[in-house]
Amino acid sequence: MNDINFNKSRVLFERATKVIPGGVNSPVRYFKPYPFFVESANGSKLFTNDGNVLIDYCLGYGSVFLGHANQEIGTEIKYQIDKGNLFCTPTEKELQLAEICTRIIPCAEMVRIMNTGAEAAMHSIRLARSFTNKTKLVKFEGGYHGAFDYVLNKAGSAAATMDYTDGILTESASKTITIPFNDIESVQKVINKKENRDDLACIIIEPVLANAGLILPEKEYLNNLRSIAKENNILLVFDEVITGFRLALGGASEFFGIRPDIAIFAKTLGNGYPISLVAGSKEIMSGFAPSGSVYQASTFAGNPISVTAALKTLEILVNEKNTIYPKVVINCDKIVDAIRDIVHDKRLDITLNSIGSMFQLFFSDIPIKDYSSVKSTNTESFYKLFKILLSKNIFIPPSPYETCFISTVHNEEDIEKTIDAYESALSTVMNS
Repeated sequence: MNDINFNKSRVLFERATKVIPGGVNSPVRYFKPYPFFVESANGSKLFTNDGNVLIDYCLGYGSVFLGHANQEIGTEIKYQIDKGNLFCTPTEKELQLAEICTRIIPCAEMVRIMNTGAEAAMHSIRLARSFTNKTKLVKFEGGYHGAFDYVLNKAGSAAATMDYTDGILTESASKTITIPFNDIESVQKVINKKENRDDLACIIIEPVLANAGLILPEKEYLNNLRSIAKENNILLVFDEVITGFRLALGGASEFFGIRPDIAIFAKTLGNGYPISLVAGSKEIMSGFAPSGSVYQASTFAGNPISVTAALKTLEILVNEKNTIYPKVVINCDKIVDAIRDIVHDKRLDITLNSIGSMFQLFFSDIPIKDYSSVKSTNTESFYKLFKILLSKNIFIPPSPYETCFISTVHNEEDIEKTIDAYESALSTVMNS
């Protein structure tokens, strides 16, 4: 943080450490020596308390697909605030949102609206256990499905940086089997074990692993996973918290042409407002109370503010899908192709992964196809890259275990400045 001033953020962080554990309300926001503080945001930019203007490629870890402070969404929110922000009774808007989602999401005959991705993941697993009358689940190394007991083993996101397993009940975690991503044989081996064969309720997976850097599924991997799950009466759960409505209007399910049994969505759904949902067939979803015996409840679920944001977000995406999705892919490709040219010209040991509006750079000369290959990368060089980019007013997620995102409002000037910053930063890192 040498080229631009973050002195006010330093003072604020020192105050924060006295009243907030670690000075942050989520560990993913922390980086050394201290995180910067943001006063406002608009479009593709963050405005810090220090007076800096940063081009944002974190975007609420993928949430803010339509840009910060989107005026169309904001206008609808202001109308709703005047009408009230929480009723704890059904509203017509909730019904409208559910109806739209059942038209957009390939596996959705019914949806249950919730608040966060972690909440949706937790209840989808409970729903799968109830429906199958089985107890075990399979997850993948580097996959992140929220911070609750039975999904934190070898999890991605901030949990990948150190051991955050204190306080976890071993009896809960013992029902979770964690295996490598992109390794279909390991799935079959788990299923074939006698102790698992009749007790696997679900396989939960990020179809594109976006909490361990960015790892793409290999050809036919998801198709094979779908087939294996069906053959063995195991529910396939797609965690589309990141890919949903971003990779395509119908998420990874539409993008890859694969229909899971259950899918969960958050982030882009509200363009930064807290909302999530679980989607699936009527047969499965009817297991939720009050129609079924899986108890899921929340005071804030379906609150009018978040639902209003989601309705407007989906309206924009539906009406402009033929423009929005090609545009973000083109802009993402511009950045990725330019960085690849820099890497090639300078003969750097760097690998890039990208898909749709997401990309990540790894300091490694091997293909990045699973969690172990991500863990083998040069993280020290990545952190240097992050700080140099930040000094040049480019903000990417401060961890190699996260993903960079493009919004619909990143423009040519943003992209040119970003490419120039990467070229300078990579030269500095590799020469240091």
